[in-house]
Amino acid sequence: MALPRSYEAFKRSYSQIWQAYDRLGRLSHKAGPLDEKTRELVKLALSVGARLEGAVHSHTARALEAGATAREIRHIVLLGLTTLGFPSMMAALTWVEDVLKTAGSRKRRNSRRKG
Repeated sequence: MALPRSYEAFKRSYSQIWQAYDRLGRLSHKAGPLDEKTRELVKLALSVGARLEGAVHSHTARALEAGATAREIRHIVLLGLTTLGFPSMMAALTWVEDVLKTAGSRKRRNSRRKG
């Protein structure tokens, strides 16, 4: 998955900091027993709770890549309703739907090309 332009610019401008940050992320992922799909769903939930739109977009896409279904991803967001409140949950749901819609369009285009 491609990083947003702002991240790519940071990566170029501050390569040593980016490398340290990237390594920390990889080490954190490997530090425990959770599989990739579960880790991405947890990171999605954390992003929803923190109201980080870009992170919700990113972790929705990563969860899909790791094998999560749209239904599982939507369930993660819905679980935030009673903890985060309706407005926060709805905002996160729209962010998730942005990615699911794009992923669905991409999937349909690819299947048409194959067929």
